[in-house]
Amino acid sequence: MKATILSILGAVVAMTMAVSASAGTLDDVRKRGHLQCGVNTGLPGFAAPDDKGVWRGFDIDYCRAVAAAVFGDASKLKFTHLTGKTRFTALRSREIDLLSRNTTWTFSRDVDLQLTFVGVNYYDGQGFMIPKKLGVNSAKKLDGASICIQTGTTTELNLSDFFRTNGMKYQPVPIETNAEARTNYLAERCDVYTTDASGLAATRAALDKPGDHVVLPEIVSKEPLGPLVRHGDDQWADIARWTLNAMVAAEEMGITSKNAKAMAKGTKNPEINRLLGKEKLQGREALGLSADWALNVISQVGNYGEVFEANLGPKTALGLQRGNNAQWKNGGLLYAPPFR
Repeated sequence: MKATILSILGAVVAMTMAVSASAGTLDDVRKRGHLQCGVNTGLPGFAAPDDKGVWRGFDIDYCRAVAAAVFGDASKLKFTHLTGKTRFTALRSREIDLLSRNTTWTFSRDVDLQLTFVGVNYYDGQGFMIPKKLGVNSAKKLDGASICIQTGTTTELNLSDFFRTNGMKYQPVPIETNAEARTNYLAERCDVYTTDASGLAATRAALDKPGDHVVLPEIVSKEPLGPLVRHGDDQWADIARWTLNAMVAAEEMGITSKNAKAMAKGTKNPEINRLLGKEKLQGREALGLSADWALNVISQVGNYGEVFEANLGPKTALGLQRGNNAQWKNGGLLYAPPFR
């Protein structure tokens, strides 16, 4: 009985220490003076340096939004560039405060790795890209193909499942980064490159002759991508979650980076007033942020639609349509909980 009690006490202490180790992220970030955000090693449209070496993209802008919420200044952040293999270790070891790196929300990552996904910021699915000269028009005709695939990602299991289901075989060519995949693919060390469809669009757009390559029509998985934090710090998870929700809600309510400050003076819509800090938002104090945190996010970074259009939309090199990433009222899946 004594041994049992001691073992129970030991487990409780261990759990308490684990929670304590994850708590207090907001204080740590403020003391440091900047947000440390984990991002991709390079994926155009999501996270990549421009011609001046400044990192830009859809995932980068989310990091900027969290910095704006915490500091009132979207520039107070630094980036850690992570591969599919290193991203979760970096988050759990506190090397970064937040991971914003086209990461799929799965059961095992949420529960087994004890990481908290704060929402879905991009609904995606796995696809295949091949050279047009191969004359293949369906992924079901890839029997025997060599396929470049990033290790440490959900695409590995998806690929295995798809080929097994369709009675086909393939030769995996493991790579760790998108840049490595592009190099191997162009050198014809693999016949096919598979990853999220958005990643394929980014890779294809960066090629010298994108028209020589085609993305096959099959989408073989659901890939709900989103930012994540460590388990055990609910306040920090709430900040990350409601920053994303604020960007989504702002688009729905017509609040943009250009009109946010004017609307913050007051409107006839009480939810807009609460979001922008004009009226009291119950629970805001528990978030640990100033009353104008969402105003800072929207005015400095933009709403969800602005960020999508600037980095991924039809006028960019990727040329992506909103599709599932449209607002719910426009037939998409985006839906922010109410600010009340």
